[in-house]
Amino acid sequence: MFRQTAFGIALSTLVLASALLSNSIVGQTSTKKSEYSKVLSMSSPRVTSPVTIKPTDLEKSVFDQINRYRASKGLPKLSLNGKISQQARIHSQNMARGKVPFSHQGFVRRVGAIPIRYRSAGENVAFNLGYSDPAQEAVTGWLHSPDHLVNIKGNYNMTGIGVATNSEGEVYLTQIFLRSNRYQRLSAHKKRR
Repeated sequence: MFRQTAFGIALSTLVLASALLSNSIVGQTSTKKSEYSKVLSMSSPRVTSPVTIKPTDLEKSVFDQINRYRASKGLPKLSLNGKISQQARIHSQNMARGKVPFSHQGFVRRVGAIPIRYRSAGENVAFNLGYSDPAQEAVTGWLHSPDHLVNIKGNYNMTGIGVATNSEGEVYLTQIFLRSNRYQRLSAHKKRR
């Protein structure tokens, strides 16, 4: 549904969504879970020629751009975690293949499948078509959206990024953010010294 609307506007389209899950710990159910989802559609009149897209390069680019932004705001950099990236990649692949809609569908299950105890989690997703640098377009869109900035600037210490494309040239990007319990214990220990 989101794709049809977005692609009716222009070929070069960027669509974003953000979700947040607070105070959740793997293996426990909490009634304090708060989820929100908002979709932002942005269009550009410029259409670029098709480019060869290597998902792992785009994942690294998103990671680097987000950490540069966080550093510029005095926030600690996120560490990249392969297990988180695996779940982000699966979600992007499922969206690209049409197995799930462009959404946060399955977000709680996704973060629950990550074998890391966490205190909070968030997710940003985007898809675009027709941009020469899909990672830059997604990050730029996220940075201009207050809801996405909640996750980007959030009190997280770990992240994972997954990118997938389909035969139509659509690029799907998922970034999952986690605040691990381990990090909090280390931080508390350092403060006591």
